[in-house]
Amino acid sequence: MSLFKKIFGFKKTKGSSENNPIERSKYMPEINLPIDEKFTINFKKNGGKFIYCDSTEEVLQNFGNIISENSWENTSVYCTNEKLQKKFKGFNIKFSKDRRNTQVFLTACENLVAELGGVLVSSNQTSEQKLHDLPDNFIVFAATSQLVNTISEGLRKIKSRNKNKIPTNITTIKHFNVKEEKDFLSYGSSSKNLYLLLLEDL
Repeated sequence: MSLFKKIFGFKKTKGSSENNPIERSKYMPEINLPIDEKFTINFKKNGGKFIYCDSTEEVLQNFGNIISENSWENTSVYCTNEKLQKKFKGFNIKFSKDRRNTQVFLTACENLVAELGGVLVSSNQTSEQKLHDLPDNFIVFAATSQLVNTISEGLRKIKSRNKNKIPTNITTIKHFNVKEEKDFLSYGSSSKNLYLLLLEDL
């Protein structure tokens, strides 16, 4: 047996040949997952509802399904983004730029952070409001090109996109189970019932 096999604990299974895949030792470092797979796993682990879409038509169809499944027809949806209002017009909802008396917040985001499975937002989306002042239900529209591995990478991208004026209130939403009583791990954070409509744009 070679020195590397002794160190890393490679084993052969019964009936295996030299050409068969070798089992990984538990002491080997974890395989780096692709960024989209890492985000999906961590996002779902956090309780988020993830809907992958490969076309704008699919985005609109899934948006309609979310509205219907939650009985949000004829309700006011808080949305300050006029592009999103135009994209999602035609559904039986009313858009409002006043968060009061709204059940849902429709928004874009800055980036999606794979290592946390979180959604990075700033005052560009929240209009300087704190997360706990926004509705409990979020529908976030994002694209695969917004995926980043870490928060620091996301912050660099925010700075490069906003060279003249860096937005404030930059925060990461990473708790997606709205609970009456939060455990100490989520203390001080705002939990949101969050749907992510992710459009493939790469």
